[in-house]
Amino acid sequence: MADSTVIKIGICGLGVVGQGVWKHLQRNRKLLESRIGVKLDLTRAAVRSLDKSRSVKIPDNRLTDDVMSLATDPGLQIVCELMGGTDLARDFTLAALKAGKVVVSANKALICDHGREIFKAARTGGGHYFFEASVGGGIPIIKALREGLVANRFKLIYGVLNGTCNYILTRMEAEGLSFEELLKRARKLGYMEADESLDLDGIDTAHKAAVLGFLAHGRWVSMDEMLVEGIRRVTQEDIRQAAMLGYSIKLLAVITRDFETDRMFIGVHPALVPRSHVLANLTGAYNGICLSGDIVGTTFYIGRGAGQDATSSAVISDIADAALVIKGSHKLLLPDEAASVHEESSRPCGLLPLEEVHSLYYLRLTVKDEPGVLARVASVMAGNDVSIASVLQHELPLSKGASLILTTHQSNEKDVRNAVTELGELDSTIEEPFLMRIADFEE
Repeated sequence: MADSTVIKIGICGLGVVGQGVWKHLQRNRKLLESRIGVKLDLTRAAVRSLDKSRSVKIPDNRLTDDVMSLATDPGLQIVCELMGGTDLARDFTLAALKAGKVVVSANKALICDHGREIFKAARTGGGHYFFEASVGGGIPIIKALREGLVANRFKLIYGVLNGTCNYILTRMEAEGLSFEELLKRARKLGYMEADESLDLDGIDTAHKAAVLGFLAHGRWVSMDEMLVEGIRRVTQEDIRQAAMLGYSIKLLAVITRDFETDRMFIGVHPALVPRSHVLANLTGAYNGICLSGDIVGTTFYIGRGAGQDATSSAVISDIADAALVIKGSHKLLLPDEAASVHEESSRPCGLLPLEEVHSLYYLRLTVKDEPGVLARVASVMAGNDVSIASVLQHELPLSKGASLILTTHQSNEKDVRNAVTELGELDSTIEEPFLMRIADFEE
């Protein structure tokens, strides 16, 4: 190797991903060094417990339980924040950036909650922040947005960003099992986050959508500014009815922007996806993301969205890019700097109001099996300017009432939500109505 530059690396957190990065970086180090033209030295690792057994063998003199010591170690040029959480991770990241280091992270919650502060610290401290592994696992979606497709404006970004939810929904469809049965299986397989609500209630997907929304449009959209719904209420009846209508159910993140009014919207919710669409055929723990650019058209990215190997691949890719930046052969703008290049991003875009967010809808109602119920439902829908496209009614077993499945013509979120609220208050309604969107990918 002609260049004798040595880049020293520290890893903070040796969980599943951290151990994968250490293992694969050691295994493929010579190949990676030949590709980027520098030497890589895995110098130190910080862990919460020095006594914990791990699958990778790391010399004791390279391990420490003093996390912050890696952030301030003058001998380290790159530090990987792979411990998760947002409190200690934030302190560590800010300290490392203040010290002028390059930080590599897979922490989407940290970026979503503190991205603006982190990018400012990188800019003022002279460091840099890489976060490819935070969205899409092994899919290089952030690199695509920031580099490969930088010439484009994106009116629509959508996709499946949570492998756990995709696993549950696809197995419900394939095996006919209930949500509760497959949730137990997902736990045994180790797919679930420690806080299961992050997966099941759409929070993990919303964090990733916020990152993509900022990179594409230069605005941080907070959780309370999004539409965020999870998959807990999806039943086998919904799976069967969707199939009869020609759809599969997926948990989607949808990021839209109206460039004429300079406003955007982010929604995370279960949706009926046409069987003919590539995302409908996305099985297991895979992720799939579609970007609709004004120049390139629509591009699709599919790959493993989680797991040690996929996430490690993305982290190591960032380490390689970081090494090139340090070497001086690569220049990469921080996200807020890159956003300011576009005229429309010189000021934060606004948010679309609910009355301007349109979709087709699927609505499941459980009602008393008595005369006049359908007429009352139709009256509520009409009173809220929601046009019904189809109705399917069938009796539930054990005299539990009847199930009504409605689909609508194009309506807006505000009117549909008002209708659902009124329907839930009818004396004839037995259970809370369940609403899903029907995906219409007009690009």
